[in-house]
Amino acid sequence: MERFAARCQCPLQGYSVLAVNLPSLLDAVFRFNDFNRDRFIAEMARSIPSGARVLDAGAGPCRYKSLFAHCDYKAQDFGRYEGREYEYGELDYVGDISHIPAPDGYFDFILCTEVFEHLPRPDLALEEFSRLLRRGGEVVITAPLGAGIHMAPYHFYGGFTPHWYHYFLAAHNFEIEYVRPNGGFFSLYGQESRRFLAKLTPRSPVARLVFLPVKAVLGFWFTLLLPVICHYLDRLDKDPEFTVGYFVRARKI
Repeated sequence: MERFAARCQCPLQGYSVLAVNLPSLLDAVFRFNDFNRDRFIAEMARSIPSGARVLDAGAGPCRYKSLFAHCDYKAQDFGRYEGREYEYGELDYVGDISHIPAPDGYFDFILCTEVFEHLPRPDLALEEFSRLLRRGGEVVITAPLGAGIHMAPYHFYGGFTPHWYHYFLAAHNFEIEYVRPNGGFFSLYGQESRRFLAKLTPRSPVARLVFLPVKAVLGFWFTLLLPVICHYLDRLDKDPEFTVGYFVRARKI
């Protein structure tokens, strides 16, 4: 990543710049999925003109609201999840994502992040987005390719392929600008390696105590060293088919 490499250009200034960039570098390695997605959404937000009408569909905690402070931002969610993963933010529309009470062609931009796997009929959401967007308006979608069960019982799909986006977006009058993978095989492998130790750890207190020395050794490899190695190996995956998910941008035609 170019901005991280730049920290080494000046011997005297390198330490201070490294200190500033270290948290971002750690996030890029150990929580790359969220890190890359957050950067992508921030990039999208900067490209939207002031005053644009923006809908955050399936907004949940409204984590990206501050990025759209220059826009007329509205948030929607069904509002029925009662788990511990998050609390809802301030919602403007509470209800079905496929029946949002706003006029045809009202919005300039629709954001929908990590939502489709939680919808029984994500194609109906696309149909509604097409209705809500003006001609030339844009939709940005992020969703996994392969995800473990979360936000149960509202988890209906493991993920979505590029072919799914091409088929269903075209069917609802969208022209795809790009479908971009969020990392490749090695980043995915590094992420899952951190789960390995948690799954391997015994549940009983006595067994956990006996396992502790083994966990210390394995922990260094699976939770620290391997993710770092995979982060730098990921650039070798030129055409990712194994990825955590995709970033999609499309325009209504």
